[in-house]
Amino acid sequence: MKREDVEKLEKIIGQMEGLHAEIGTLAKKSPNDGLNKFKLKFVNTSLGQANVLLGNEYKPFDEFDKFDEDDVPSNSDVTMIIAQYLEAIERFRADHIKTNPGGYWIYRLDEGEGTIRTTIPKKLRNK
Repeated sequence: MKREDVEKLEKIIGQMEGLHAEIGTLAKKSPNDGLNKFKLKFVNTSLGQANVLLGNEYKPFDEFDKFDEDDVPSNSDVTMIIAQYLEAIERFRADHIKTNPGGYWIYRLDEGEGTIRTTIPKKLRNK
């Protein structure tokens, strides 16, 4: 993994978590309402970036790439898909990190890329 891949990953994690929080709030209030096209554009952009990063191995659904802008999805549909992507992204992240001799977590970077610290994988944190 290259340093630029980690930067992309961290950016996607932030975007997806923000979208999940925002649209999750909408889904609690009005789960069946359609997501407006402005927000949907940003959701689809983030999903596209996640698909590139995750590749076929980590992508949560083979048959899903993005939402159809002409068939506006509901708030709850978007929240569900983003939650699945967040799980897949965390699995990808967990597979690309390790502990170093000092006991903290770092990304597995290519030779010469240095070191980038990160947090413990969520599946271990939640135990």
